[in-house]
Amino acid sequence: MAGLDNSTPIPEEIRLHQQSRILEIAYPGGERHHLSCEFLRVFTPSAEARGHGPGQEKLQAGKKDVEILRIEPVGNYALRLIFSDGHDSGLYSWDLLYNLGRHRDQLWQEYLHQLEKQGLSREQAGNGPNPSTPCGKH
Repeated sequence: MAGLDNSTPIPEEIRLHQQSRILEIAYPGGERHHLSCEFLRVFTPSAEARGHGPGQEKLQAGKKDVEILRIEPVGNYALRLIFSDGHDSGLYSWDLLYNLGRHRDQLWQEYLHQLEKQGLSREQAGNGPNPSTPCGKH
């Protein structure tokens, strides 16, 4: 198989939990990864987000409420995830999914740091405070 690292385990089961928006991936030997739809959308491998070379990456913000609408297998080596924000161009290879799962916590912390550094939010633009929320005035 071209492009597949022989040491990368191939998932035994892939299950989308729609209510919690978690993609659960089970591997031989009992290892399981739980990746949120937001996490997967933020770390899309598409050229639109990753660019075509170093320094061309575009930080993905405002993806907190994104959902995976559909999962399509691509050959025997990847998944194509179709997201509720219309994004559908990233191919998630088994190698990429496994590495995202193994390094999820570190990647997530780095992502949150980058959002803060750039003054961006996980919330979509326009999803500010609810006007009916008390402002602390009496």
